[in-house]
Amino acid sequence: MPLSSVVKNFRDGTIVIKDGTTPTPISMTVQFESGDFSVTGLNESLTEVTTYLDRGELGTVRKTNRLFPTFSFTAHMTELSDSSNKTLFDAVNKTAATPWASAVSTISGSDVYGLTVELTIEGSNFGGGETDHVLTMTGCHLALDFAEGDPNSFTINGTVYGAITAA
Repeated sequence: MPLSSVVKNFRDGTIVIKDGTTPTPISMTVQFESGDFSVTGLNESLTEVTTYLDRGELGTVRKTNRLFPTFSFTAHMTELSDSSNKTLFDAVNKTAATPWASAVSTISGSDVYGLTVELTIEGSNFGGGETDHVLTMTGCHLALDFAEGDPNSFTINGTVYGAITAA
């Protein structure tokens, strides 16, 4: 397949959050998000790189500790918590008496609650045999910030402790 000649922008993305329930995860598509998803800290081996000097000059470069990339995005606030509908606030907080109360963490072997976050960037509607582009991050610990304004908004910050795949 040839390299796409279509530049992608904020209008092309969709964010889905899901838990680890099998075979059918609890999931939700984030509504009214701003199109400002960003991720930092990706590299070919998800490791820090350290330089070792030989009398002040570069001796060698080595991989050392595992890196845990971080990401963020914002969304307009429509609901805080709801006992029957899936909300962003409830997903992050695993709020009792909501659809997310029984969510299964995607961080195995830990008492830390994690979710999978998937960013899909539209590609298939642009022709030329192009497909959608999907960035999947598992084992994500999320935190939510709320700000009043016009409109009220949520900022989601996450750290990825699991696998990261791109297709």
